[in-house]
Amino acid sequence: MPETPTNQLLFTYGTLQHDDVQLDTFGRLVEGSDDELVGYVLDDAPIDDPRVVALSGLAIHTVARATGDDADRVPGKALWISEAELAAADDYEVALYRRVQAPLASGRTAWTYVTA
Repeated sequence: MPETPTNQLLFTYGTLQHDDVQLDTFGRLVEGSDDELVGYVLDDAPIDDPRVVALSGLAIHTVARATGDDADRVPGKALWISEAELAAADDYEVALYRRVQAPLASGRTAWTYVTA
């Protein structure tokens, strides 16, 4: 059986970097490369979804907010995943987040989750 192409770049700055969250969400561990989200800062946000809290172990997550200032940077990991895994990440992220494409310091553009 051919391997599923990993043609979607996802930037994660939070719990999608955790091994247990990746295993539950993607069914595998995903190696990533260090990068930074450009023009964003992080805010704290309470999570009400008990499944997400149980999986991450955290009732407060961070959420990226656009500032428009290229000097603002959010460190994290860029992960190559499949379209099915991107859909699984959408299911994991709660209504507090929305998925957008955003610039990275490496010059690449990636999907990431920002404040809804």
